[in-house]
Amino acid sequence: MSENSKKRVVVAMSGGVDSSVAAALLVEQGYDVVGMMMRLWSEETVGGGAHNRCCTPDQMADARRIAGKLGIPFYVLDTKEVFRNTIVDYFIEGHRQGITPNPCLECNRHIRFEFLLNNALALDADYLATGHYARVARADDGRFLLKQGLDEHKDQSYVLSVMGQEQLSHTLFPVGEYAKPDVRKLAERFGLPTASKKDSQDLCFLGDGDYRRFLSEYAPEVMVAGPIVRRDGAVIGEHHGLANYTIGQRKGLGVFAAEPLYVIGMNPYRNTLIVGTADELGSSELTARRVNWISGEVPAEPFRAEVKIRYKARPVPARIEPLEDQRMRVRFDAPLRDITPGQGAVIYDGDVCLGGGIIERRQTSEA
Repeated sequence: MSENSKKRVVVAMSGGVDSSVAAALLVEQGYDVVGMMMRLWSEETVGGGAHNRCCTPDQMADARRIAGKLGIPFYVLDTKEVFRNTIVDYFIEGHRQGITPNPCLECNRHIRFEFLLNNALALDADYLATGHYARVARADDGRFLLKQGLDEHKDQSYVLSVMGQEQLSHTLFPVGEYAKPDVRKLAERFGLPTASKKDSQDLCFLGDGDYRRFLSEYAPEVMVAGPIVRRDGAVIGEHHGLANYTIGQRKGLGVFAAEPLYVIGMNPYRNTLIVGTADELGSSELTARRVNWISGEVPAEPFRAEVKIRYKARPVPARIEPLEDQRMRVRFDAPLRDITPGQGAVIYDGDVCLGGGIIERRQTSEA
């Protein structure tokens, strides 16, 4: 009998290829595997019904079929209310504050590795496993490390930077050791019908994938027209609602100037969109709040590492200075043009993710 047979793992199944292969690998390794799918909130679709893109009837049927093929129990966990109150409200409120929130960070912080993990532990599970492309390792001092997935093009450590020691001690990422093409080959080897299934895109709770349309219905105040201004307050045009714009945006501003203008900030209290030149857009410093240190300890001194400011951004060298009240200051070696409040600033030491926080502001004098 395998030593792993004594250990129970709840696998977060979505009906996709990654979580399906994660479950199959764990069954092959001898674990006592239980499949679990969360039923998440979604707005009503045009044709009626409310189906989150992460748990449509087709995806639920796929997940149930995979579980049956693997011979494991399968349960559906009603997560609609906590998801609506936690993630969807966070997304809406962020836009009300004039920032660009990243709901995936919050979903991992509160839904997967709090709500779902707690439910897994309530089933006497030792671990929760997901299909994320990341790895968990142990340091020499016994602490758990969050490492990037081996497939750098699919690495998801950025959105997992909210995890801590307790969560990592109960988490497995079975596909983190593989490249995506190899995961699809494994799906074929296991005979899983999800082998060629496309990856999911966009925000899962949008009925049609259009976040602007969603906000116009659920937070119409963020779609109210207002002035476009320069940093000195000079009005040069009119915007169509702050939620339609992001930091660094150049196209679609509808203003004319001697040199290209970009969105460099927003003031939701005055409902103003602030634009400037490429030189005004760049910034070498940001502050972040709600900073999570994966080690469980706040560094005693400033240190150097690399920082990613968006999921698809490359890590760049910076000096990180821990501050009070779960905050930090990051000074980059060279100015960056797309530092966006609401996104994550995630810290790396090589392939090890040290943690991160939510970008609060960049060093500019916004109007």
